[in-house]
Amino acid sequence: MLIRSAEYVRSSTSVDKCPRPFFPEYAFIGRSNVGKSSLINMLLNRKSLSKVSSKPGKTKTINHFLINKSWYLVDLPGYGYANVSKDEREQLDKMIIDYITQRKTLSCVFLLIDSRIKLQEIDKNFMLFLGKNYIPFVIVSTKVDKVSLKQISNHKKELYDFINMYWETIPLHVLTSSVEKKGREEILNIIEKANIEFKQNVK
Repeated sequence: MLIRSAEYVRSSTSVDKCPRPFFPEYAFIGRSNVGKSSLINMLLNRKSLSKVSSKPGKTKTINHFLINKSWYLVDLPGYGYANVSKDEREQLDKMIIDYITQRKTLSCVFLLIDSRIKLQEIDKNFMLFLGKNYIPFVIVSTKVDKVSLKQISNHKKELYDFINMYWETIPLHVLTSSVEKKGREEILNIIEKANIEFKQNVK
């Protein structure tokens, strides 16, 4: 897929304030500081469309970017640790859950997981949440340029061992590096195919 245009549209504090549900949407989410902004910028060939921050929990809204004037990339707040109060954390969690479960044009969630560290319980719980709500998702392992081939193999085994306990088939899984642009074409191809399916279902 060729990225011809990418424009920021809106930041929303609730699902009912999001843009009119017309185009297919692809949401990107993961634990705070998993490398989400860097990955989004890499996918769209932009340097700072999605701001990169060293501080966890910077994204606090549902951010819509219109791509090729035909689909939305949605940048969601990270789950887990964030430098916010308990009440604000609960509000953010509700906003995320409401968006994922209520947004009719959400085609797929890209779940980002840090390949450098052990699979966290919060990552497992979020996968289970997506599964229980029948939300299609793709697992995106980030920062693979920072680990060895053996570490990648161990990461995949840990991930697949968990998934095999609850799913009959393993969801699509993409290894990515924002530095090396690894996984870019794979993700864009997944979105391109989903766009075709979305149009077919609309007819």
